[in-house]
Amino acid sequence: MSLQNAPQARAEMLIRRPVATVFEAFVDPAITSRFWFSRGSGKLAQGSVVRWYWDMYGVSADVTVKLVERDRRILIEWPTPVEWAFTPRGDDTTFVRVTASGSTGNDDEKVAKALDSMGGFSLLLAGCKAFLEHGIELNLVRDHHPDALVDGGA
Repeated sequence: MSLQNAPQARAEMLIRRPVATVFEAFVDPAITSRFWFSRGSGKLAQGSVVRWYWDMYGVSADVTVKLVERDRRILIEWPTPVEWAFTPRGDDTTFVRVTASGSTGNDDEKVAKALDSMGGFSLLLAGCKAFLEHGIELNLVRDHHPDALVDGGA
C-alpha cells in the first residue's frame, strides 16, 4: 500500500483572545518563549532568518520567514513549510490552525514525521492558550522529553 496524498500535520485551537494578541504571541520571541522555545534571535519578519533555541535540550533551529500577513498568516521553512492561519471569531476569540507539510523519506517515515509534528504543534497551541488566557506557563515542551534535558533543563 502506498500513500495517495502526502501526509500533513495539522493542529487547531480556539484561543480566547483578540487576533492581534494571538498573532503577536507567535511573532515576538519574548512572548513565544513563555510557551514554546526558550529564546529567539528576533521577531518574525518576512524575508528574515531567525534562530529559535530550546536551551533545555541544547538545540536550536534556523527558521526562514517566507510570509507574514499581519493578524492573518505566517509561513516559514523549518526546514519544511509550516503555516499558521489566524481566523478572528466573535467575542475577541481567535481560531489558530497550524499546518506542516513537505516531510521527506519513505511513506512510513513521512507518516511518522507528520504524527510527531501534529503532537508537537498540539502542545504548542495548548501552551499558548494557557498562557494567553490564564497567564499560566505549563512547561509542556520542556516536560515532554524529561530524559533529554541538558544541564538540569535550564
